[in-house]
Amino acid sequence: MAPNKLPKVSVLTEADSGWGYFLCTYKEIRAGRSGSEFLFLSLQDSTGQIVGKLLTDADRYKNEFEAGEFVRVEGHGSLYNGQLQLVLTTIRRINPDQDRQQGFREEDAILSAPRPIDEMWTELQEHLKGVKNDHIRVLLNRMVGDNESQLRVWPAAQQIHHAYRGGFLEHITKMAEVGRLLSRAYGANEDLVLAGVVLHDIGKLQELAYEGGAGSYTRDGNLVGHIALGLMMVREACNGISGFPVELRSQIEHLIASHHGIREHGSPVEPKTIEAFIVASIDELDAKLNQVRKAIAEDPSDEEFTSWNKRLGRVLFKGGS
Repeated sequence: MAPNKLPKVSVLTEADSGWGYFLCTYKEIRAGRSGSEFLFLSLQDSTGQIVGKLLTDADRYKNEFEAGEFVRVEGHGSLYNGQLQLVLTTIRRINPDQDRQQGFREEDAILSAPRPIDEMWTELQEHLKGVKNDHIRVLLNRMVGDNESQLRVWPAAQQIHHAYRGGFLEHITKMAEVGRLLSRAYGANEDLVLAGVVLHDIGKLQELAYEGGAGSYTRDGNLVGHIALGLMMVREACNGISGFPVELRSQIEHLIASHHGIREHGSPVEPKTIEAFIVASIDELDAKLNQVRKAIAEDPSDEEFTSWNKRLGRVLFKGGS
């Protein structure tokens, strides 16, 4: 065994070497410049993700594990085009009995929200208690209660924002906090905004499969998408509540259908109510700021600005974080 244990991804440097436990979220066999194969991997722990490369003996190790499995690796940090990577010398899937004695725990290898899940869940329950409209309160309590096990751990997306354990819950609790402030500031219906916050992405519970810390798209996720899935889930729930007003159901469904803001971003319709504008705006803002924080935290250089971020289309100033 290598003498040192690798530090967490968030503090790993090119000077570090040793062994560690990760979740392998992506695995690809690639051909190098010389024609020989190497393994290109995405490795994850509770603090972040990093590219891993096994440049030699790929044929020996390529069947030792699969994407979606926990692995034990040995290697060292290395900079490639300004990005920190792990260059590996060995990799294998976890042997639970053996590796638990060395300190392996699944939760240490799963990227997680920075806030405790129980804390966020209690906060969500407090928001639900404040709902004044009886029909909305019943709907939200039913949807949240029926989907509690998923809502507690699901990511908000597979890659773009809040793509980690508890990310969905983190996303909607922050949106609920901001949504209440904006509702009061602009005289909007606070209960409707909260309904939009809680339900706008509810279809992602059927769009994404999440197991062992790795997410993937389901068949319905690929063929139908989370907006349509969410609309069906909410329509079914409203139909199961005696006397649920048709107009109120339409307003709630509009919040889901329009939350991407514009048709070019996938919304079947664009916002047509004050509440829909608020939900779409805070959804975009929270997702964007999560990406900004992630880009700043993961930039490996000591420079004042990050490297160019392709998704955000800019460099980011680190001093303001």
